[in-house]
Amino acid sequence: MITINLEDFLIDGMLKEDNFRNKIESIDWTQYKNQKVIIKGCTSVPVPTWAYLIITSRLALHSKKIYFGEPCSAVEIYKKN
Repeated sequence: MITINLEDFLIDGMLKEDNFRNKIESIDWTQYKNQKVIIKGCTSVPVPTWAYLIITSRLALHSKKIYFGEPCSAVEIYKKN
């Protein structure tokens, strides 16, 4: 399972929308093709819901399954038919 850690999107300890969107655009989403991906939700700062939605919408185009949370208690939020 591949992990996307939202801590990787923080700049100076904050999630800044412009930087977040730029980073999202620069990711090669095809690397997640037919993969199981977990979006690790724990961060040192609050993350807005829209950030999770943007990541999930991009992943849904490529991945087999998407989970949210910690690996030991992940919740499945998407499954490709």
